[in-house]
Amino acid sequence: MGNSKNLHIAVILSSLYILIAFAWWTMLLMKKNTDAERASIEVLRYEMKSKGLFIDEVQFKATPQYFDLEYKYRRQRFMVWGEGSVLFVGLLLGVWLINRSFLLEIALANQRRNFLLSITHELKSPIASIQLVLQTFQKRKLDETQQAKLLHSASVETDRLNELVTNLLLSAKLDAAYEPYFEEIKATTMVDDLIEKFRLKFPQAQFHYNKGEDIPILRGDKQGMISVFSNLIENAVKYSGTDAKINISQKFENQYFVFDVSDNGVGISPNERKKVFEKFYRVGSEMTRKTKGTGLGLYIVEQIVKLHNGTIQILDNKPKGTTFRITLPS
Repeated sequence: MGNSKNLHIAVILSSLYILIAFAWWTMLLMKKNTDAERASIEVLRYEMKSKGLFIDEVQFKATPQYFDLEYKYRRQRFMVWGEGSVLFVGLLLGVWLINRSFLLEIALANQRRNFLLSITHELKSPIASIQLVLQTFQKRKLDETQQAKLLHSASVETDRLNELVTNLLLSAKLDAAYEPYFEEIKATTMVDDLIEKFRLKFPQAQFHYNKGEDIPILRGDKQGMISVFSNLIENAVKYSGTDAKINISQKFENQYFVFDVSDNGVGISPNERKKVFEKFYRVGSEMTRKTKGTGLGLYIVEQIVKLHNGTIQILDNKPKGTTFRITLPS
C-alpha cells in the first residue's frame, strides 16, 4: 500500500512538472515571437525610411508592408496560443485519466484484498465449527440433549457454508453466462418459506410480513428470486443488531410488483448507496468490521433484478434503518 501511495505521488509530481514546463516553454516561445516581430518591424522601418517611403509613424503603420508583417506574426501568435491551449488541455485530460485509473486500480486492489480476508474467515469459521462437532462426537459420549445441540450447530454452519458457496458460484455465473429460467412463482409462498427459514436461523429477530392483496403470479427465475430475498433478509438481520425487527411487504400496482425489505439498523449513508452494489464492496474495513459477509450479496441482488428488467432502490426507513425496494414488471 505504501509503495502504491509513493508511486501515486510520483506520478502526480511528474505530471505537474510536465504541465508547468509546457506552460513555461509556451510563454518563452511567445516572448521570442514578440521579440522577432519587433526586430522585423525595426528592420522594415529602417529600410522604408531610407527609401523615403513614409514621413511619420502613422504613415508607416498604414503601409501594406507593415500590414503584411503584422499579419504574419499575428498568425504565429494565434498558432502558438491555439495549439498550445489544445495540447495543454490534452495534457490535463491525460493527467486526470491517469490519476483516475490509478485510484480505481487501488480501490479494486483494496476490494480484492478485503474479499480475500473476508472469504478466508467465512470459509474457515464454519469448517472449524463442523470439525469441532465431529471431534467432540469422536472423543466423548454425549446424551441426547447434547447431541441434538451439537447437531443443530453443525447444521447451521453447514447451511452457512452452503450459502457462501452458492453465492460464489452464482456470482461467477452472473459474470459469465447466467441464463435465468423463467417460471410462474407464487411470491407469497416463496417469501413465507424464506421467513420460516430465517426464524430458525435468527430466533432473536422479529419478522413481520405484509402480504398485500390480490397479488398475481410472478413470472421469473425462481432460484434467482430466492437468492435476492435471502440476501436482503439476511443483510437486514445482520445490520440490525440484537434487536432486529424486519418488515417485508409486497403490493401490485400499475402492473408492477413492489417488494420492500426494511430493517431497524444503522442505515446506509447516501454516498455509500451506489457503492454497496459493487462486487466485493463492503462498508468499512475487513480488519474492523464485525458483521459476516463477502460483499457479494447485494451485487447478486442487483444483477438478478436487472435480468428481470426491474429496479432496486435504497430508501431511509423511519425512524431508523434502511429499506430496499424492488420493482419488477408483471
